[in-house]
Amino acid sequence: MNAKIVAVMLCAAALAGTSAAASAKGCLKGAAVGGVAGHYAGHHAVVGAVGGCIVGRHLANKKAADQAAAAHAAAQPAPAK
Repeated sequence: MNAKIVAVMLCAAALAGTSAAASAKGCLKGAAVGGVAGHYAGHHAVVGAVGGCIVGRHLANKKAADQAAAAHAAAQPAPAK
């Protein structure tokens, strides 16, 4: 895949992500990393970008859940002895 096409795709994804930043958290960063990795691993930038988006979104959801659990645990009062 042509490097210019990949750059245009990443720019379009970044612009699209600005309107829905909350729902795309993790996807854009993962797509950029996956696209570069896929490009160097046999010119599969699009496949890498899709995979990176999926993994990035999963990790962002996991991090948010961990942070919510930590906040919930911190809000709980200490057990009385």
